[in-house]
Amino acid sequence: MSPVNFHIPLIAIALTLPRLFYPTPSLLWTKDRLTALQSWFIGQTVSQLFSPISLAGQKWAPLLIPLLIFIMTMNVLGLLPYTFTPTTQLSLNLGLALPLWLATVLLGFRNSPTHSFAHFLPEGTPNLLIPVLIAIETISLFIRPLALGVRLTANLTAGHLLIQLISTAALALAPLYATVGILISVLLLLLTLLEVAVALIQAYVFVLLVCLYLQENI
Repeated sequence: MSPVNFHIPLIAIALTLPRLFYPTPSLLWTKDRLTALQSWFIGQTVSQLFSPISLAGQKWAPLLIPLLIFIMTMNVLGLLPYTFTPTTQLSLNLGLALPLWLATVLLGFRNSPTHSFAHFLPEGTPNLLIPVLIAIETISLFIRPLALGVRLTANLTAGHLLIQLISTAALALAPLYATVGILISVLLLLLTLLEVAVALIQAYVFVLLVCLYLQENI
């Protein structure tokens, strides 16, 4: 659960903190190097995520790109000591995944209902398998937002627990066996670097899967 200090839930502070790290928008083309780096990153990400999507789906870029940066920032800041990571809460991740998934599904049923219903029953299916395939496809459709939220929660939580266990072992063994303590500390450093990469990749995967759902329904 989210810790509470002075009757203020830390999840509320953690959700608003990432905004302080973003450069302030400016009318200038290039305000400084940080703004130029941010613009380059956004441009590369947009080209990677939305190049296979039609023009109608590219209208979602102003929504999904800030979401990607927001999740990345929260994931990385959560690796700092004495911080709280909101994206380790399944409730928050489901709150992000469910509306986006539902919007893509409703968009598909509104624009091309025949194509959307065709996903439930592939062409040429034997009559005996029709009820089974419809049930399987329906379950797979409704499990998508749950998979989005659980994937992000599980990967971040597992990394944090592993860092906690290895750091506890390093503190316990360092006074007794200096060599073993140094080796575990090096392992902890490498694991922390790996977790930074995982934090960035999981945010990218989250938005990428939403883009794939969007492409499927447009």
